[in-house]
Amino acid sequence: MKVVQINYHDIEGGAARAANRIHHALLKHGIDSQMHVNRAVTRESTVVCPMTPYMQKMNQCRSLLAGLLNKALDTESRAYLSPAMFPSSWPKRLKKSGADVVHLHWVGEEMMSIADIGRLEGPVVWTLHDMWAFCGAEHFSEDFRWREGYTRPNRAADESGFDLNRWTWQRKMKQWRRPMHIVAPSHWMADCVRQSPLMRDWPVSVIPNAIDTEVYQPIEKALARKLLRLPDDGLILLFAAKGGTRDPRKGFDLLTSALEHLRGEIKELELVVLGEFAPAKPVNVGFPIHYTGRLNDDLCLCLLYSAADAVVVPSRQESFSLCGAEAHACGTPVVAFRATALPGIVEHRKTGYLAKPFDTEDLARGIAWVLEGTERRNMLSSCSRQVAIERFSFPVVAEQYQNIYKAAVCAQRES
Repeated sequence: MKVVQINYHDIEGGAARAANRIHHALLKHGIDSQMHVNRAVTRESTVVCPMTPYMQKMNQCRSLLAGLLNKALDTESRAYLSPAMFPSSWPKRLKKSGADVVHLHWVGEEMMSIADIGRLEGPVVWTLHDMWAFCGAEHFSEDFRWREGYTRPNRAADESGFDLNRWTWQRKMKQWRRPMHIVAPSHWMADCVRQSPLMRDWPVSVIPNAIDTEVYQPIEKALARKLLRLPDDGLILLFAAKGGTRDPRKGFDLLTSALEHLRGEIKELELVVLGEFAPAKPVNVGFPIHYTGRLNDDLCLCLLYSAADAVVVPSRQESFSLCGAEAHACGTPVVAFRATALPGIVEHRKTGYLAKPFDTEDLARGIAWVLEGTERRNMLSSCSRQVAIERFSFPVVAEQYQNIYKAAVCAQRES
């Protein structure tokens, strides 16, 4: 069986990292997998980037036009939108690839149009890394138009101009007539798919994103802190997010509120922020704070997770949480809210703590509970590692995808 993975980038960004790991999990499982991308930096033999200079220029123009369209229509300023209206040559190239299964990941604005996706032939599996597939043009949504259908009456009061989300959603309804097999990385995302008018009758499965637990594994804490030049004593709480504190979905404001409740209670606590360099005026969280900037290589991430006594994921919305799964693989407990995808990562009081959704006092209690005593942290660490191996390891995830591919091929033959 030959499977072609389709993602805009081979390694840059959370979706690319997740897609790349699924690709490598399949290769180790003996499945003939290739990764086809618009942008590649790894130069791996199994990563195909057929971008000629002309195609690169066209891709840049497509991206520029999409950005100008977003600004001109002023449909929504809170998030990047992808109307996906400019055609590409991907359907023709994939038809010639000889793939038994086309596996879509993040195809976004700059890779395929909505019509392109509708023209794909043969069995198609689509792993969702955000909400775009069943929304309008938005990649994440805080309202419920995706569940109700995009009508004129249910448009947000603070939006104006042309309704780009409604127009994009209507084009998806028109172009995507043949069901694709949807894979959601969490039960929350799968429930969203089942509630959407666009995909409610499509097959959907839940498979978590893959973690190479042979790479992501515990490193001796004292060594990890020494190599990262972090304090060798005291307690370290890690907050990790692309863009650091600036993305409201990642909930850094909720974390600062929780830390207010801990002032004077955990005197030896220090916070590490991954994904952002120190700002000119660092926020006062009541505890010493360290900024690491962006770390992309696996070894540095393993060191950081291992150096921490706990990882906090105060997100308002997560499709999976690679950070939480990576932390568990390194034997580090996670504190998060019992919301969206996090209950599929964290087992309450076994691998961490799940606070009441967006209750910062309960989040503070969870941080204090996880950090209370070496014996408890050791127990949580052991359980975290075991859960990661059982749920997220390459062999476990690859076998589930192999079953999905077989089912998709059989369904295509029967149709």
